[in-house]
Amino acid sequence: MNQRRALITGISGFTGKYVSAELEKAGYKVYGTGVAASDAADYFQLDLLDKASLSDVVRKVEPNVVVHLAAVAFVGHGHVDDFYRVNLIGTRHLLEALAEHAKTLDAILLVSSANVYGNSAEDPISENTPPNPANDYAVSKLAMEHMARLWCDRLPLFIVRPFNYTGVGQSENFLLPKIIAHFRQQLPFIELGNLDVWRDFSDVRTVARIYRSLLEVKPIGQTINVCSGIVHSLREIIAMAEEITGHKIEVRVSPHLLRANEVKHLRGDAAQLHTLIGNIQSTPLKDTLRWMLAESV
Repeated sequence: MNQRRALITGISGFTGKYVSAELEKAGYKVYGTGVAASDAADYFQLDLLDKASLSDVVRKVEPNVVVHLAAVAFVGHGHVDDFYRVNLIGTRHLLEALAEHAKTLDAILLVSSANVYGNSAEDPISENTPPNPANDYAVSKLAMEHMARLWCDRLPLFIVRPFNYTGVGQSENFLLPKIIAHFRQQLPFIELGNLDVWRDFSDVRTVARIYRSLLEVKPIGQTINVCSGIVHSLREIIAMAEEITGHKIEVRVSPHLLRANEVKHLRGDAAQLHTLIGNIQSTPLKDTLRWMLAESV
């Protein structure tokens, strides 16, 4: 029997490396795309806006499953138009290429974001919570979801809405890696924005296992929260890092890091996820922080 083939867009990004390892462990032959040059095997350098190159890759790989991770994901990204070019138009180009050239597809996992819920008053937030995006990143992801549903009659796709997750290798543009870097360097102070934000954090290794499990059950047409159901405040995270390292740090609230449209509280309801794949054991956040403090570079 031929080895099953997986295509991961954005494979060289933070999440892509973990999803690639998880799928390889599950027996897939993994191919990937990205915008940066790379000597990695089975890697294709391309821009999602290049429809011809996308079509060529799909024809060459003939994927059985696709994990679409490629996106502009940093909410503070300075070029707002990029959210829409990559997250919306780029995704449409991918779906068009798959519909025209992929003949052996079983499942397409499209990654959206829990940011589409915005400042929801619901707690926890389920997939039935009305979206209320509060920034351009979230709007671009919700637009992507609506656009993707136009392809549901032609493609076996489903959508995931991951809540926050972190781990070794995540850019210091993101909050927890920034905090970890300050503790690793034992810096005397850190500048942060709103300390009273609460987030549902998962470990990236858990998220990769969840994605692989969802590809196995193929919940075609569904939208699924990927979350732990547990929230921690920024103050708690600082306290955890202090406890692990024994290093005390002064937190300075910087006005330029405060966001007017900050999502204050975001906790997911994982009931649908657990119904689909069972109760995957979540790594406690303190254990993830220990891993990052010990191994991040």
